[in-house]
Amino acid sequence: MSLYDIKLDRMDGSVTSLAELRDRVILVVNVASRCGLAPQYAQLEELQRRYAERGFTVVAFPSNQFFQELSTDEKVAEFCSSTYGVTFPVLARVKVNGRHTHPLYAELKKTADADGHRGRIRWNFEKFLVLPGGTVRRFAPRVEPTDPAIVEVIEAHLPT
Repeated sequence: MSLYDIKLDRMDGSVTSLAELRDRVILVVNVASRCGLAPQYAQLEELQRRYAERGFTVVAFPSNQFFQELSTDEKVAEFCSSTYGVTFPVLARVKVNGRHTHPLYAELKKTADADGHRGRIRWNFEKFLVLPGGTVRRFAPRVEPTDPAIVEVIEAHLPT
């Protein structure tokens, strides 16, 4: 099964997949509203606005894996909208580690980051760039979304 075939739950209860975004550069991020890294939402939104028309999309997955997410999808949606003006898709909450890891994260975690870390998600705001064709690049939580290491990969895979 490819990353594009994995079923993803939206906050409204409907189901989607990355297949709808197959030809786009996708930045998958596990987010948490009460995390010290939550200001990265602003940079995620900046990337979304800058590159969306060229074929880029951020897809956020709230996770309470580190006990820093709000209690319901509705509260998360309100936080994202009112605090950061988020326009990218924020899907239903998922587990990113452990026995009940979401299948998407089980696949994404097989990719190593620049330091060679693969496996367990270390913290909120770990980032995975899914490039057209399914190649994945992984970035540590403290690597900001607008870091040149991420932006250069995005720009290299978007049409001019």
